[in-house]
Amino acid sequence: MSSENSSQSPEQQLRKPRVAVVFGGRSSEHGISVVTAGAVLRAIDRTKYDVLPIGITTDGRWALTADAPERMSITDRVLPSVEGVAESLDGGVVLSVDPANREVVYSEPGSVPKALGEVDVVFPVLHGPYGEDGTLQGLLELSGVPYVGAGVLASAVGQDKEYMKRVFTSFGLPVGPYVVIRPREWEQGPEGAKGAAARKKIVDFAAEHGWPLFVKPARAGSSMGITKVDDLSGLDDAIAEAQRHDPKILVESLLRGREIECGVLEFEDGPRASVPAEIPPVTAHDFYDFEAKYIDSAAGLVPAPLTEEQTAEVRRLAVEAFEAASCEGLVRADFFLTEDGGFVINEINTMPGFTPISMYPRMWQETGVSYPELVDLLIQAALRRPTGLR
Repeated sequence: MSSENSSQSPEQQLRKPRVAVVFGGRSSEHGISVVTAGAVLRAIDRTKYDVLPIGITTDGRWALTADAPERMSITDRVLPSVEGVAESLDGGVVLSVDPANREVVYSEPGSVPKALGEVDVVFPVLHGPYGEDGTLQGLLELSGVPYVGAGVLASAVGQDKEYMKRVFTSFGLPVGPYVVIRPREWEQGPEGAKGAAARKKIVDFAAEHGWPLFVKPARAGSSMGITKVDDLSGLDDAIAEAQRHDPKILVESLLRGREIECGVLEFEDGPRASVPAEIPPVTAHDFYDFEAKYIDSAAGLVPAPLTEEQTAEVRRLAVEAFEAASCEGLVRADFFLTEDGGFVINEINTMPGFTPISMYPRMWQETGVSYPELVDLLIQAALRRPTGLR
């Protein structure tokens, strides 16, 4: 498939493009993905696009869901789920892996499969493994269906914090100190010989860089599974918490400074950076964790109170990070402005949150791109891009 126009049939050119919003998924960020989907569904221009909501349950089944964004919000501090908006959990949605056939089919046991029509573009708003990590993107590449956001490689790099940092380092971007504990190093816990060696590796790291440390899953997001560890006594519990989300963990030193974020968006002439935002110190929480981010709605400062030079520098670095990881569509790049005045990149998110309080849309709103315009620009960028090698 070489381009949107050359791949469209006469029937496709006569109707509105059909956008499949795919959400939920098997990761621990399932609920946040549902919230994001609700916001995206509200924002899509229905006069311009047909919309097909498809949810992926926590056990990996694809379900036809109600187009009901009002049911996809946090209620009484409880996250929504695909199971709560699915029209039926008995049937399943199937996307063809034949690039010549973009038909989506719904089937239930004992019933004739029902064709739901062709899909022109997928808007995947999944966060974490099995959705944001290149797995879904690979399926869509096999199917020949354009999709919003990063491709297979960039999605995988953006999900795995170890290899993300390795890529950034190779491109000369500044990263903070870290050490990785792989699953086989901790398979018998701290009691085994490998576990003792891994624990010593962390202790040596702390001796060099100081306490506290942050122990986090290497391939999770939304601040899931992260623990701030002040001394050796809390290390084993922190590793156990991180491994509830990912068997590979990352241990990082504390970087003292200000937390700065910047959005990158793909326009027809290339990626551009938004005005940056700052995450102020969260007094009710030990750090900017999941509760602060999504439940207690910690407010970021948009735009960040930076000098013109600092603003220009962080925007430049954000675009460099986007390009270094071969990203497409969008990225939120997170930095620390350290006490010595330099920026250190913490991570990128190839599918950042689109909840009503999420920083990515807020930064673009301040830059002059409204939420509905942002969603439209992302869909249009996906329709322009071919699938396959590019």
